[in-house]
Amino acid sequence: MNTARDLTRGPLPGHFRALAVPAAIGMVFSTLYNVVDLWYAGYLGTDAQAGLAITFQPFMILVAFGVGMGSGMSALVGNALGSRDRARARRTARQGLLYGAALSVALGIGGIWGSPALVALVSEPGAYRDAADAYMAVILLGTASFLLAFGGNGILTAQGDTDTMKRAQIAAFFANLALNPLFIFGVPGVVGGIGFAGIALSTLVSQTGVMGYVLWRVMRSEVMAGGSAAEWRPDPARWREIAAQALPATFAMAIMLITGFVVQMFLKGFGPAALAAYGVGLRIEQLILLPGFGLTGALLPIAAQNFGAGDFDRVRDAFAFCVRAGVGLMLAGSVVLWFAARPMVGLFSDDPDVIRMGGDYLHVDGFILPVYLVLFATNALLQALKRPMATVWIGVYRQGIAVAAFGWFYVVVLDLGTWGVWFGIATAVVTGLMLALWVAGRVAQDLMGGLWRAGAAARAAE
Repeated sequence: MNTARDLTRGPLPGHFRALAVPAAIGMVFSTLYNVVDLWYAGYLGTDAQAGLAITFQPFMILVAFGVGMGSGMSALVGNALGSRDRARARRTARQGLLYGAALSVALGIGGIWGSPALVALVSEPGAYRDAADAYMAVILLGTASFLLAFGGNGILTAQGDTDTMKRAQIAAFFANLALNPLFIFGVPGVVGGIGFAGIALSTLVSQTGVMGYVLWRVMRSEVMAGGSAAEWRPDPARWREIAAQALPATFAMAIMLITGFVVQMFLKGFGPAALAAYGVGLRIEQLILLPGFGLTGALLPIAAQNFGAGDFDRVRDAFAFCVRAGVGLMLAGSVVLWFAARPMVGLFSDDPDVIRMGGDYLHVDGFILPVYLVLFATNALLQALKRPMATVWIGVYRQGIAVAAFGWFYVVVLDLGTWGVWFGIATAVVTGLMLALWVAGRVAQDLMGGLWRAGAAARAAE
């Protein structure tokens, strides 16, 4: 049996290291996993690459539901463990898996109709749209694999286990690396390949393996021990509780799609080089942010357990430590971007306009990397305090209203060109953080007496 990690005791830096490092490594291999698909699509031609690109929106909706499941289960199970209510943690975990299975069926059926409609919004009839539809038809068969893997990982993360998903992502990367050419091209003289659909089939097989391994570890974990078979019967009341925690996180991530759409609307007037520069810059930004994602991802179960235990000082200390350590990491990333932005963009493109505009974006981005970190940490804290709807409204402002309003001001009113788009994004992030801190302060004041008051651990260290 895998023993749950008690995050309510022991030094906080040790807990953050134990959770954040495996999570960040797993994210690196998850990013590389997607690079493998794009690389093999390049062997099949432009239509295959374009087909893979336009599946981004429907695929990200599926991922958003998975991320919501993971964060919701991490918060609910973590709170129960922190309050030493093992029975509630076990019932929540079991009902979460049942809820995830039911939701995957609904999403799979909805995707049969919805996916072609979404693909049609961003494409014209032709070979690349047909390729995208064929890809999504296979991917939708793996809806349960995505949702249950994310949900199961949330249960494990609540117990302080981020190592399982790290191992699963590493294995999935190497499996994808081997299965892509096998399914695309087949074995000469033995069996033929299935072309572009082989990329989707490789994803389906490897992610099903991830789900199987994660669920095996969940069933062997301490939180699932004991109980009765009756706890596996669907409980509508428990499902409503899970949905209330998971769906806001889903919506908050889905709002991110709006940002990309709004930014692309502003950039399309400056030509394809501007769009390419943003795409390349975004990938580099995500790589730099990976350590921060790992750190703020670790904050959620740590804060959830301690909030459940009623140790509010330790919740504040965990948030403060995450902010201090994360800002330090991101300042190092800012230095890297300031001196190496254009050479890094040059690794992806030899177009001088792409390199210039991509470098401009990353230079602006370097100033707001620490802001991103504090914003992500604040959202993780709100999830741990079981106030997920707050993250939705923050996301609506930052990723929808603010990006559009400030982008329009800088681009149309001040006529700053592509610099106006980059400044619009930066201003939206900074003002979004201001809103997030105000909301978190109000929530923390109501639930635990404040957000920034120094806790016992911090006073003892001084």
